[in-house]
Amino acid sequence: MGIMRPESLFALFAPLTTLPGVGPKIAPLAAKAAGGELVRDLAFHLPTGLVDRRYRPKIHEAELGRLCTLEVMVERHQPGAMGRPYKVHVSDDTGFLSLLFFKPHARYLAERLPEGAMRVVSGEVTERYGERQMIHPSRILNLDDPDLGVVFEPVYRSVAGLSHRTLARICGAAAQKAEGLAEWADPALVAREGWQSFGAALMRAHAPDGEDEILPSTPARRRLAYDELFARQIALQLSGAARRRTPGRAIVGTGAYTDALVAALPYQPTHAQSRAFAEIGTDMAAATPMLRLLQGDVGAGKTLVAAWSMARAAEAQMQSALMAPTEILARQHYTGLAPLMAKIGLRLEVLTGKDKASHKRMVLDGLATGAVHAVCGTHALFQQGVVFQQLGLVIVDEQHRFGVADRRRLIDKGFAPHVLAMSATPIPRTLAMAVYGDLDVSRLDEKPPGRAPIKTIAMSLDRLDEVAEAAQRAIEKDDRVFWVCPLVEESDKVDVSAASERFQDLQAMFGDSVRLIHGRMTSKEKDEAMEDFRTGMAKILVATTVIEVGVDVPEASVMVIEHAERFGLAQLHQLRGRVGRGGKPGHCLLLYANPLSEMGARRISKLRETEDGFAIAEEDFKLRGGGDLLGLRQSGIPAFKLADAALHADLLAVAQRDARVLVEADPTLSSPRGLAARLALHLFDQVDPETFLGTG
Repeated sequence: MGIMRPESLFALFAPLTTLPGVGPKIAPLAAKAAGGELVRDLAFHLPTGLVDRRYRPKIHEAELGRLCTLEVMVERHQPGAMGRPYKVHVSDDTGFLSLLFFKPHARYLAERLPEGAMRVVSGEVTERYGERQMIHPSRILNLDDPDLGVVFEPVYRSVAGLSHRTLARICGAAAQKAEGLAEWADPALVAREGWQSFGAALMRAHAPDGEDEILPSTPARRRLAYDELFARQIALQLSGAARRRTPGRAIVGTGAYTDALVAALPYQPTHAQSRAFAEIGTDMAAATPMLRLLQGDVGAGKTLVAAWSMARAAEAQMQSALMAPTEILARQHYTGLAPLMAKIGLRLEVLTGKDKASHKRMVLDGLATGAVHAVCGTHALFQQGVVFQQLGLVIVDEQHRFGVADRRRLIDKGFAPHVLAMSATPIPRTLAMAVYGDLDVSRLDEKPPGRAPIKTIAMSLDRLDEVAEAAQRAIEKDDRVFWVCPLVEESDKVDVSAASERFQDLQAMFGDSVRLIHGRMTSKEKDEAMEDFRTGMAKILVATTVIEVGVDVPEASVMVIEHAERFGLAQLHQLRGRVGRGGKPGHCLLLYANPLSEMGARRISKLRETEDGFAIAEEDFKLRGGGDLLGLRQSGIPAFKLADAALHADLLAVAQRDARVLVEADPTLSSPRGLAARLALHLFDQVDPETFLGTG
């Protein structure tokens, strides 16, 4: 499918400065609020609330503390002195009111509120020393102002320096640019749901005429959600079709290495692992390249499945590459897998950017000649000088941490290799369908034997002394302690300062055995702190960023999470899974601030009653919706702008079916509806069928 953008979308993909009233000062603020620099980004920046200006009493009938709109006569101005506010005295036939302004522009106020003029002002009325007041009215209008008829005013997520009124005006102007686009939805569905066109629904979403109009269940919001889900499902259908057309190499196993691998284990694989072996074996034996996602809860044994897959590839004289997002994880995989692979006669090496030149040369020679059967590494694996003799299997660990281009560059080292993506983030089925479509998924939903249970304890932050004592007891037993400080939204300075303070407190107690990791450190500094903790030079690791998923420190037995109520359920579960990995019982201390909200209490209660990551992910999905599951930004799952996979789950099934029917009937999207569907693909950044896991 061509990627030329259709002309009817040019206005939506134009810079924000093409909108009336958006100059070089407002444009960067609007871009920050909307999360993008195009008109389309503002059009998709939907209101989150509503100001209701219908209450229009007289001055002395106005309910104190309630937003009201008053029609008043401007009596006189009283400039403030000595830090006092500037006052404008106004009246109606029931009494007087003072409008108060702090740090005012006197000339501006004289122009907006000339003495003797009638004006309409909006704000909350308060009373002080018997005088009725309104501090900084949110609206000052003339009696003939067209905005006077707007009684419901949408409220948006904004940024400092950009007023809600300005943002509402330019978002509405942006939405108008979507008028008249060709219809891509099934006409029968549009009629059944009573939907307007996409453009009309977008404009309606920006001009709600009541509290209910903000809800995701309104027809306008459901229409927009469907369109976004539909575009993604079409992209996934196209991606799947392209993959099925790509000839690959069938890897038919002999069992020589895989049987030896299982026999060499000191335990029996779980039923879930055996099921994954069978599913992967079947996929690799097909001529179409495998694309499978292996989802395993923390400690569910994904590494063994990776080893089995590498052994299967080696049975057909094919090489494997396992790509991890960090050097620590790449080396950890190597350390865990190399002895097992050597036991069955296979050579595994590690390749990262920090290796010595002599080691790199040795690995590169082995990969080129086929002497190295498998390699674990970081981005170093897809650099120019890396040449494989026969790359047949690519395993991507924590696949969401790599960009599309990264995965593609590694896959291009082979001839249509089979791809296994691994993730320790349990994703609810509904969300998996929304994000990955028909992708084949293997789930490891059992824990291997020998994993100690983790005791989860909830405590008030007031009991920090007791927590420090628990940390002391763990250290005396030569255990390690993770100590996590929460992320504060949009304020990494606050994060760093809070974590630094906690670090200093703990250093005062435990001396040089404490290390700190936060978002402003370089990768090298983080790696060094992590390595000190792993080797035992440090016993306590204080961190703001979520501890690397997959980082394995068997000696860690205590996880302290401050302000646990601020974390998502699935995130708390991921953190908890960092401890209890070395056979010793683990303890997870959830510290919360009082008073604990009902939502916070539910999360903590659910975490205490189960260690099943999939059950927890489903509950998190219900509690938080799909909009920010796990903090989608942290999990790497592409976030939706207009849809919520939890609240619009019924539409997801419809969108998936509609997309499948359309692509099967019109695989090149060249029919009138197919051409309209191309608009949706462009509009929602889905033009490339390789956008998601379809690239590996």
